Amino acid sequence: MDISERLECIAKMVEKCDSVADIGTDHAYLPIYLIKNGVCRRAIASDINKGPVEKAKLNIRMENEDESIECRLGPGLTTILPNEVNVAIIAGMGGNLIRDIIEDSMEVFKSLDYLVLQPVQNPDILRRYIYERGYEVIDEELCKDENRYYELIKIRYGNKIEHLEDTYCEISKLLLEKKHPIVKEYIFLKIKRYDTILNNIRDNGEMAKVRKDSLNEKIVKLKEMLRWL
Repeated sequence: MDISERLECIAKMVEKCDSVADIGTDHAYLPIYLIKNGVCRRAIASDINKGPVEKAKLNIRMENEDESIECRLGPGLTTILPNEVNVAIIAGMGGNLIRDIIEDSMEVFKSLDYLVLQPVQNPDILRRYIYERGYEVIDEELCKDENRYYELIKIRYGNKIEHLEDTYCEISKLLLEKKHPIVKEYIFLKIKRYDTILNNIRDNGEMAKVRKDSLNEKIVKLKEMLRWL
């Protein structure tokens, strides 16, 4: 089965194990891929909406993986029990929602070997939450799929609280230390976006000045990061 570069990048973060739960599975492409490639022996494909679960069931039947993959309907990690699976993946959701899913099922999270997270919005909010709650960041990745960048964070439960600067919530310090091959272009994209916002602020009032100062500070710090690369 061919999958997108985004899903393939997620799959590469999953180590060989007995069982995986894919939360927000949609078409179950990822669990099918993990089973077919021998990454896990069994999987749970879970989604909050009935439509995606039905599509997932159809795809699983077409791939003859009915005995290896079970579909479940429900929100977040509530569809699995503590110690039921080794690994869970939460991908394709906003950072705020991923944070709430973890908070709502803390006992499940604690029982996992690790979680693989892939936010589609607000990765900075999710990263701040992870560090300020003291969770252990095992690894981070960055991929580009159809001209869009996706950040991936692999974590496990821990209790070592760390407070990050705003810029390191936005651009992973780990990706910088690894000199990730596409982090430089990702930073350039961020700078370009902030420049565009800055140039479109026409107001000269006090609030506009505060906003401009904030944007200029972000741009300066992002440019400083480029010196690492």
